[in-house]
Amino acid sequence: MVLDAVRAELGEHGYDGLTVDAVAARAGVHRATVYRRWTDVGGLLADVLDAAGADDWQPPDTGSLVGDLAALNHEIQDSLLAEPPVVAALIAASFRSTKANEAQQRLWDDRYARCEVVVERAVARGELPPDTQARRLLVAATAPLYHHLVILRTPTDPDLPDHAARTAALAAYAGAFATRPPEPRPPSTP
Repeated sequence: MVLDAVRAELGEHGYDGLTVDAVAARAGVHRATVYRRWTDVGGLLADVLDAAGADDWQPPDTGSLVGDLAALNHEIQDSLLAEPPVVAALIAASFRSTKANEAQQRLWDDRYARCEVVVERAVARGELPPDTQARRLLVAATAPLYHHLVILRTPTDPDLPDHAARTAALAAYAGAFATRPPEPRPPSTP
């Protein structure tokens, strides 16, 4: 009830408009109850983020690395574009609140750990070198979405999730995320 109120307030008013009093009023509880349990806005945000990691979500299994990464990217894009913009607001709030930042880091660690199975499956299918570093590949595949949609705030590009997945997969196929990636070759001169 209180955490739902935090999400609603954050989605409607952003971090700067999020107050314990507004959360208490929306949740229908006394503000002292909220202060006693969460102390401040940072505590509320931390619990919202921790609750997000307490689910049974698993990454998609499409049967190919590119398909899995693209499906994952589509999920990320959908969550970043959802209205109200709670996910983007939580990311922004993590830059302003130590408690929210720590909880955001726990959530990222959880999500990337869950997604390592995408790389493990690709290695098992023979798509990737066995020493592929899962976290580095996953960050490379998903980072363009966060960069474009959260940092640059560019208009939605429906091709971005697939393009980012293909680009990261091509680099991974070439061994770019292996423990010892191959040395880059200088361009040939005519």
